Amino acid sequence: MTTELRPSAGPLAGQVRDAADLLAVMLDGRSRTRAELTSATGMSRSTIGAKVDALLASGLLVPVGAAVSTGGRPPVQFRFDPTARVIVAADLGATHAAVALTDLAGTPIETHSGDIDIAEGPEVVLGWVIEQARELLLKHDRMADLVGVGVGVPGPVEHSTGRPVRPPIMPGWDGYDIPARVAAELPVPVLVDNDVNLMALGEHARVHPGVEDMIFVKVATGIGAGIITHGMLHRGAKGSAGDLGHVASRHAGDNQCRCGNYGCLEAVASGPAIAARLRSQGIGAERTVDIVNLVEAGNLAAGNELREAGRMIGESLATAVSLLNPSVIVVGGLLTRAGEHLIAGVREVVYTRSLPLATGALQILPARTGRDAAIVGAAVMVTEHVLGIRTGADAVS
Repeated sequence: MTTELRPSAGPLAGQVRDAADLLAVMLDGRSRTRAELTSATGMSRSTIGAKVDALLASGLLVPVGAAVSTGGRPPVQFRFDPTARVIVAADLGATHAAVALTDLAGTPIETHSGDIDIAEGPEVVLGWVIEQARELLLKHDRMADLVGVGVGVPGPVEHSTGRPVRPPIMPGWDGYDIPARVAAELPVPVLVDNDVNLMALGEHARVHPGVEDMIFVKVATGIGAGIITHGMLHRGAKGSAGDLGHVASRHAGDNQCRCGNYGCLEAVASGPAIAARLRSQGIGAERTVDIVNLVEAGNLAAGNELREAGRMIGESLATAVSLLNPSVIVVGGLLTRAGEHLIAGVREVVYTRSLPLATGALQILPARTGRDAAIVGAAVMVTEHVLGIRTGADAVS
């Protein structure tokens, strides 16, 4: 018998809407007094008092002791408590998936991972996600605290509806209403995005929160980019911004890409493309992870092919640098686990082909959030939505 799970916390935006501006200030985790909040925001003492009281009642702010007194009773300090509510965050890949229970800061409480085949379709895959979410919520007794679900998928998504749009490696998912399916059993806001966008959000929130302009590039079975501009994720008009793998590359010639077009960067610089070139040299490499294993074992051909792929990606990124002028490019994905070969190739071309003004302070760095990047990003996406902080994305509630 399946236990019916229904969250009682409800959408938080309705509870704290009038205090969202103050909550946005407190999300950095610093402790502050009412007087410090009045000074930082310019709001009146009475307005600050009312907002603080509302946030205390919701559990999102907690008292943490007294500040140093300048005379009289020491003032009480408050801080944001990310553990007050929980989020279910799911990261779906082509053959592997993870479902995590996180706090509002995106810190995983527990994660369930497993092998899946995204081509089995949404009913099978989302059924697995919901089952894992139920187990985590029951185990930690947090159903009443659930405020939202974030899902990352390996394909283009119309973010406003949460529906995949002709995803090349997701047969049966085109136009599928993921939020409605998940919300039918977990009745909270459900938001969906491309997995690379979520990785960009996660890396930005966890590692580069002060960076205004950043590009996150994932290189694995596919190639994609998440773009942060003015500190916020840039999705474009329909959610397809950052589709780096399907820009034209002069190296691709008439190679057909899995998207159906010819000459895409992904057709020559992705994991499967590198593996195919290694096989043509008599080197056994069937999967992307095989390339990593070969490089780690000291195979020179695999290292050279990986660096050459980095150069190809660097050419496309050089154009992006000229257009967007980021201060940081982060390179992540499975192929970056094979040392510096890929990133070295990217740096070699970007720094030589882009204008000095754009590259003078540009950093090209490996990702530091690792496998948690999309999980953290999914939680950040949901937190911002349910708290009404910065995003106006539509979701099922």
